[in-house]
Amino acid sequence: MKIYTRTGDSGTTGLFGAGRVSKNHPRIEAYGTVDELNATIGIARAAISDNQHMNGLLTSIQEELFRIGSDLATPEESDASVPRVTRREIDDLEMAIDRVESELQPLKAFILPAGTALASALHLSRTVCRRAERRVVELAESASINENVAIYLNRLADLLFVLARAANARSGSSDEKWKGL
Repeated sequence: MKIYTRTGDSGTTGLFGAGRVSKNHPRIEAYGTVDELNATIGIARAAISDNQHMNGLLTSIQEELFRIGSDLATPEESDASVPRVTRREIDDLEMAIDRVESELQPLKAFILPAGTALASALHLSRTVCRRAERRVVELAESASINENVAIYLNRLADLLFVLARAANARSGSSDEKWKGL
């Protein structure tokens, strides 16, 4: 099978079970940004040198992001059946946040998105995750979508933040505090 189909040359793309829409449609923006997030998490994984647990966690998240992409690409009213993100995946993120946060010193100041290569990559993923969340919220204003998607992305951004802090702490680097105005 060839990678190119030429079906998108007119500026449209197909949805699962629901026809075609413009490539700048809010639905495409939403799942496209989730795809971008997934790629940035791949960059973060490439920076992991010795933490198999974090690598496994990020791999699982990448798998979930593919599910979220298919969820967003499939209008709820379509006849297509795809796996949808559920409250269970959100609960898993919350447990991971609590586990990682228990290792960290309490945060008492704003910190700069910096530190080790891994921490910086995780901070980048966090910011892309927040943008994906905004795109999903925008889509929800005009279409019926799975409400768990925005919640999942909200929790994921929090997890990426604490993972970035943990990456710094585990390497012996401290978070760089914002000096303020």
